[in-house]
Amino acid sequence: MKKYIAFFRLRFAMGLQYRSAALAGMVTQFVWGAMEILVFHAFHETGADAFPMSLSATASYVWMQQAFLAFFMVYFMENELFDAIKDGNIAYELCRPVHIYDMWFARSIANRASRAALRCAPILLVAAFLPKPYGISAPADLKHFLLFLLTMFLGILAVVAFCMIVYGLTFFTLSPEGLRIFFYSVTEFFTGAVIPLPFFPDPIRRIMEYLPFAAMQNVPLRIYSGSMTDAEMLRAAGLQVFWLIVMILFGRLLFSCAERRVTVQGG
Repeated sequence: MKKYIAFFRLRFAMGLQYRSAALAGMVTQFVWGAMEILVFHAFHETGADAFPMSLSATASYVWMQQAFLAFFMVYFMENELFDAIKDGNIAYELCRPVHIYDMWFARSIANRASRAALRCAPILLVAAFLPKPYGISAPADLKHFLLFLLTMFLGILAVVAFCMIVYGLTFFTLSPEGLRIFFYSVTEFFTGAVIPLPFFPDPIRRIMEYLPFAAMQNVPLRIYSGSMTDAEMLRAAGLQVFWLIVMILFGRLLFSCAERRVTVQGG
């Protein structure tokens, strides 16, 4: 375990070096978040009675999503890992006295954590000073805040576990581009990254909430915004744990199969 913690610390420190990229990302995320909130405001004005979340809760959802974008967006997968599989540099990874799945898992968490650490505080600070209902609101109570922290941690692990499955599938393809485009599109829609799940029709929403994608950003952001009942929060947290275990087990099985069959061209 110590070697994986050390690897995590190293990758986290490396990620903190990219401050210029973080600054550009913050500006982009703040502008995008403001545009989203204005769009939801327009819909809210047309029919507030049919709006599934209050505008204040929706704004909190959007700002938390933008602040912790690096935690939840699947498209933050690493090109280096795809290139290592495609170009044959995976041979160096397999020679290390560590399990490649665990090493890449720790690396992925570190990279996402370093990106979020550079961006989240300024976005949350600016959003906190915006006038209601356009700014971010505090959670309803301490219970919601603690459950938000727990489910956010589970959500990060679920995102990384899902990305590890994509990396594992890449071993069996000639190019990762098709997989990346497909899974980017699927997760953007089903995680609530584009439209929060409460805005979908009830029959579709109920199905989407049971899928593994809902275990990523949907649960913690909705708990923070206060748009879930106590029973819904407990059920959602249980589903997070279930899907996390399933994805980790499947990912490890996939990597084990890939390691036995991997072929490095030229040697």
